[in-house]
Amino acid sequence: MIEHVYRRATRARSVATVIVATDDDRIASVVRSFGGDVRMTRGDHFSATDRVAEVAERLECELVVNLQGDEPLIDPQAIDSAVEAFDSDRTLAMSTLCRAIDDPAEYTDPHVVKVVKDRDGFALYFSRAPIPFSRDRNDAQLSAAAFKHLGLYVYRRPVLLDLARLEPTPLEISESLEQLRALEHGYRIRVVETRTESIGVDTPGDLERVRRMVAGVARV
Repeated sequence: MIEHVYRRATRARSVATVIVATDDDRIASVVRSFGGDVRMTRGDHFSATDRVAEVAERLECELVVNLQGDEPLIDPQAIDSAVEAFDSDRTLAMSTLCRAIDDPAEYTDPHVVKVVKDRDGFALYFSRAPIPFSRDRNDAQLSAAAFKHLGLYVYRRPVLLDLARLEPTPLEISESLEQLRALEHGYRIRVVETRTESIGVDTPGDLERVRRMVAGVARV
């Protein structure tokens, strides 16, 4: 799975260098076996943001992309879209991705993170709960504004380093969502919509679904 994510990331036009940050020797060994670049980090990080920041401290770059290692179907063009959001806004601190939810099962699944946005496309909140809630509809029915969050963030490097210096926040801990630390401290996150699907592998069922999809592509 790590190799799938790594190779897809290298195909993004906006990405100059792909690095796997891990504290696990097994992951590091796998990355080295296919010729990837890996950096070992401390094992006490609270979130992926903190782990990526440890590596970013030693990098010279303007932007840092944090792509979760459990997103083997991420579209390289979607990565580019999240990075390109910074081209038109020199004040932008962070960006991420979302996709409209068309499956009611995803809407109610706590493993699928949902996001709601303001009129300018910035995140209002992320949750594992079905949001936005429609009082006049059944929970299993989809709102037109229901969006799935995809596990990718782009930060200006100073913002990333600042976030890593902050303590985990109450909402972040409650929802187990690292991006809530940024919202709770007043950082605005641009949410870029993509039509491409990406499945975060959180359960054995997710893994089997991804395997079937990858096998189907391989047969084409």
